[in-house]
Amino acid sequence: MTIRAILTDIEGTTSSISFVKQVLFPYARAALPAFVRTQGQAPEVRRWLDAVATEIAAGACQDEVIVETLQGWIDQDRKHTALKALQGMLWDAGYRNGDYTAHLYPEVAGVLQAWHAAGIPLYVYSSGSVAAQKLFFGFSDAGDLNGLFAGNFDTEIGGKREAASYARIATAIGTAAEGILFLSDVVEELDAAREAGLRTVLLDRRDDYPVPRTGEATHDHARVEDFTQIVL
Repeated sequence: MTIRAILTDIEGTTSSISFVKQVLFPYARAALPAFVRTQGQAPEVRRWLDAVATEIAAGACQDEVIVETLQGWIDQDRKHTALKALQGMLWDAGYRNGDYTAHLYPEVAGVLQAWHAAGIPLYVYSSGSVAAQKLFFGFSDAGDLNGLFAGNFDTEIGGKREAASYARIATAIGTAAEGILFLSDVVEELDAAREAGLRTVLLDRRDDYPVPRTGEATHDHARVEDFTQIVL
C-alpha cells in the first residue's frame, strides 16, 4: 500500500539523543525549583504538580518534595506525562531566550520538506509533550519547521511501546494503519507500531548507536542510518 502519512519520533531519530540528555534535561533540572516557586500556583502548572503529589502520596502543598521527585525523574529519564508537560514549560523560556536551538541531524530538514512538498502528511509522536515538540521544531537548527507537520501526538494518547497507541493515532489521522510509516530508533516502539499494522523503519544512527544494530537486533524492521536512505 502507498505511504499516505509519515509518523516520526524525535530523540535518536530526527535529532541526537545527546542534545536532550546534555542540554534540555540539565536546563530543566536547574530551572525547576525557581519555576515552581514563582509559577506553581498557575492553574496549568498546578494541575501537573498535583498529579505528581497524588502519585507519590504527598500533600499538595509540599512543593519541595514534588520538585525533588521531578528532579529524580529527570535523572532517570522517566517517561511521565506530568514531567514532560512541566519540562515543556521550562524549555519554552530557554528556546525563546535563545539559550539554545534544537539539534537536527543535517539531512532531516531537507527530507521532511521534500516529503511535505510531495503532499505526504507528516506527524510527530514523541514522549515529550506536544508543547515541547512544537518548541523543538519551532526553534530548530534549521529554523521553524512546525509548518511541515499536520499534527502531533504525545503519551497522552498512550505509551510508545503499546500497540493500542498506534491504533489510536491511525484513527486520529484518519488513515488506514498500513498506509502510515513510523520512524524511530527504538526497536520496541517499532514492534508495537507493526503490531498495530503500521509500516516501520529503524533509524540506527552512528552518533547515537556506535555499534550497528543488524540481523536479529533489528527485529526485521527496515534499517537505515539517516533519512536520505528511507525509501517510500
